[in-house]
Amino acid sequence: MRQAWRVADVRSAEKALMATLPAGTLMQRAAAGLARRCALLLRESGGVYGASVVLLVGSGDNGGDTLFAGALLSGRGAAVSAVLLDPNRAHSAGLAALRRAGGRAITDLPVCADLVVDGIVGIGVSGGLRDQAAALVARLSSLQARDGGRPPVVAVDVPSGVAVDTGDVPGDAVHADVTVTFGCLKPAHVVGPAAALAGHVDLVDIGLGATLRADPAVRVPDVSDIAAWWPRTHSGSDKYSRGVVGVATGSATYPGAAVLSIAGALAGPAGLVRYAGSAGPEVLRQHPSVIATERVADAGRVQAWVCGSGLGTGADARTELRSVLASSLPVLLDADALNLLVDGQLATDLRRDAPLVITPHDGEFARLSGQAPGADRVGAACRLAAWINAVVLLKGDRTIVATPAGEVWANPTGSAALATAGSGDVLAGLLGSLLAAGVPAERAAVAAAYVHGLAGRHAAVDGPVTAPDVAAALRSVLADLR
Repeated sequence: MRQAWRVADVRSAEKALMATLPAGTLMQRAAAGLARRCALLLRESGGVYGASVVLLVGSGDNGGDTLFAGALLSGRGAAVSAVLLDPNRAHSAGLAALRRAGGRAITDLPVCADLVVDGIVGIGVSGGLRDQAAALVARLSSLQARDGGRPPVVAVDVPSGVAVDTGDVPGDAVHADVTVTFGCLKPAHVVGPAAALAGHVDLVDIGLGATLRADPAVRVPDVSDIAAWWPRTHSGSDKYSRGVVGVATGSATYPGAAVLSIAGALAGPAGLVRYAGSAGPEVLRQHPSVIATERVADAGRVQAWVCGSGLGTGADARTELRSVLASSLPVLLDADALNLLVDGQLATDLRRDAPLVITPHDGEFARLSGQAPGADRVGAACRLAAWINAVVLLKGDRTIVATPAGEVWANPTGSAALATAGSGDVLAGLLGSLLAAGVPAERAAVAAAYVHGLAGRHAAVDGPVTAPDVAAALRSVLADLR
């Protein structure tokens, strides 16, 4: 598991650590880690000695980190030039170190460079880039490396121009190939459009871990987390002990939603799927192991319910949703079930003690909360989770899972391949299967999003992806997981 902290918490931890160290120690640690990563990149394209390195240097400590790293590269034979955006506010000690090592300050971008280091702004700046910096960044694409290609761009701590605490990109920003960050990850590395601009994120240990007292703003699962949470069968398992999931999705008008959500549920850990709805004939034709009835009230015993996609929004759909919410079981609501919540008539039905998970996309989120997620998707998901006392899985390229207690996860496996009709139905079924198997709601949401994302990537290898492709890929992904 990886974790990311907000700027205020990072600054507090840095202050506590600096009080125990000689002045300048943290900057020297950061510069050394940055220089090392730059040297590794240069080795891939001909070596450090004689390479042309351009530093984009703003004011403050971020510029200082950049200048000291430039001095270390210059000492190894690189030709290092620093473009100072505000020469009067450049880090004086860092600039002096660069000059002593043979580097120089220049007034404009050169024609050629083998590596660009973005030290314009760091985590202490909010808002988009100013005009001078934005113009400079826009011209980076014109640079040419000695091998004839485009020089790689290394961002210092975060790509300049991103909103660090939210992952938003309010204007022009640097698109980095590598981001070297110090001490801990920040939200911009893992959520929102900023995450895509960070490229590969390399974390440099500067000793900050012991002083990070606050809870992380965002957690990011890795494959070992998902594997540890995923239920396993054993010699005493049977279809009931593995969990029975009820699926109230689809309709005679939209039978595909039922078929796809059940495909997701069958790929999960539950041992039995019960279907309740008017799409029964098509469900049984494609999934003969399912037990089908027409109403939730007749479905029999289950351990969790999935309700919503393709259900419709008429009186019958409202009755089925009420029956699901009246149970004392974990419930997942998706698509039409979320639309039925918007008018407020079901507000009292949401006052339940059992776990509730909702899986809105941005449009459904806006209808539920009264406004779009906006720039701060993490904050928006947390507010909605607390308001309706549910785990919120906010779909997107970097899907967010937020709990009513304020714990947040970001899914790292998202793919544009999943932007296809019915993909969310598959996710809902898979998540419901995890709930029925006894996985806690927040872990079920995180694990389902992670595996669903991998399935989308797996399916995309063969070309354009459809929802049935995603469902079919789940089994091979889960086999690899185990």
